[in-house]
Amino acid sequence: MRLSERRVFRFFYNVNCVILGIDMSKIRELTPELAEIARKELNENPKRTPKDIQHLKEWVAKQPHLRARTDDQWLLALLRGCKFSLERVKEKLDLYYTLRTTAPEITLRLKPTEDEFLEFLRLGTCVILPKSSTLHPRAILIRAGRFDINKYEIDDVMCTLYYLVQILVLEDEAASIVGTKIIVDYDGCTISHLTLVNPTLLRKLIAVGQDSLPLRLKGSHHINVAPGVEMVFKLASAFLNNKAKERLKIHKNPEELFEILPKEVIPTEYGGTGGSIADISEYWIKKVVEYRSWMKEELKFGTDESLRPGKPHGDDISNAGSFRALEID
Repeated sequence: MRLSERRVFRFFYNVNCVILGIDMSKIRELTPELAEIARKELNENPKRTPKDIQHLKEWVAKQPHLRARTDDQWLLALLRGCKFSLERVKEKLDLYYTLRTTAPEITLRLKPTEDEFLEFLRLGTCVILPKSSTLHPRAILIRAGRFDINKYEIDDVMCTLYYLVQILVLEDEAASIVGTKIIVDYDGCTISHLTLVNPTLLRKLIAVGQDSLPLRLKGSHHINVAPGVEMVFKLASAFLNNKAKERLKIHKNPEELFEILPKEVIPTEYGGTGGSIADISEYWIKKVVEYRSWMKEELKFGTDESLRPGKPHGDDISNAGSFRALEID
């Protein structure tokens, strides 16, 4: 995008923000490279974006059952994650807060305002890896066998991811625009870990991770796959959308990480230069503490299913399949 085009882009954006009363200072300006990707791949249009944000705010206000965050940067992240399809954003936004109410064993199991959340995060079971110096999808590392099953549940991993992603998309536009990759390491995963998984739980975990989070998931990569994990993949396939299935890759050699991610973001434990898992975890612990007032407010949001127009959404997420049409990318 040439300088003159960027000036026109920003001019229209500023004018629309002023007209609609949107606080521009709370929305960060994109780099030229990200702006071009957003325009080409996500249909981002500076003339339309402020109107889309305002439309979503008005829509939320009209939903009797829905208590949802409507900060400009948060709504913009959702728009980008859904390629600026207003209907898809509404579905995702509704589902995100519905799961706060109907799947509290996942979304509220560990509260980010409490020390227990930080204790689990310190285990390094779920961390977002450092940002690359290039426009590369942001990587999320899950170490599936790194928690004591006598103290924690697999739900705690998704709960941690659920709240870290909020901070991620608020602070890193590239994560919303370029996308994210999930890396799952099964080292240390035992039969006892696998017995924690069942179809009902998988359905809820996938509803949270695949269908409700404002992410462009560019792939999931699995290393050190333990015996028995293939059965979990088979169970999960019933709930994954087609793109998720296509982008699920099992790697027999952990060194293939270097073909997936830049060396600079890979933790030192895996041979990279991205810092130790402990240091990366401490970074995110500080971030969660920094966002505690945000998270305290966030925990107030959800749905009142008794006020939902039409049929209330049940605790078993029986309607989650209706959201599977949401594209991953």
